[in-house]
Amino acid sequence: MLVRLYNENPNPREIRKIVDILRDGGLIIYPTDTVYGLGCDITNSKAVEKVARWKGINVEKSNFSFICSDFSHLSVYTKPISNSVFKIIKKNLPGPFTFILEANNNVPKYFKGKKKTVGIRIPDNNIIREIISELGNPIVSTSIHDEDEVLEYTTDPELIHEKFESFVDVVIDGGQGERIPSTIVDCSNNSIEIIREGKGKLEY
Repeated sequence: MLVRLYNENPNPREIRKIVDILRDGGLIIYPTDTVYGLGCDITNSKAVEKVARWKGINVEKSNFSFICSDFSHLSVYTKPISNSVFKIIKKNLPGPFTFILEANNNVPKYFKGKKKTVGIRIPDNNIIREIISELGNPIVSTSIHDEDEVLEYTTDPELIHEKFESFVDVVIDGGQGERIPSTIVDCSNNSIEIIREGKGKLEY
């Protein structure tokens, strides 16, 4: 199913339909402020396993990040962070960044394995933030790659739908996606280390 939503004013009825699909263990492809992502409800282990199988990895060894609607999820899923790190995170989110933070015990066990960290994203995109806000908890996030190595990321939602309609329950058309992923910033030691340069330029 392909659903068109507008970033400025996402249709609440369609948002609720998508949230019902997520609660039933469905998979969605959605727009962010960078590349299109594939996701599911983080509390549904079967859906998470399905995403991991698609990536060809074990959930425990995955580097899935959590897409959150706002800062309230930080304290729910991560250990306390220093004021200096929090100020940088707050200055740059919502935005095209993934911040790696120390995970706490609220992160579902099947994610953690031996890992002690979790990647947190709050995209500057109203569509996905409204979905998560209605759902009440984050969704798992992994980027949609293109088989063409030159392109790397698929940006056209109609082409994404053609390719993935048999695998996911909904593709959300939020307009053209970007070709550059988020910047990954490791803050897990209460310091700032850029792991991957992406779209975001970190402000201090």
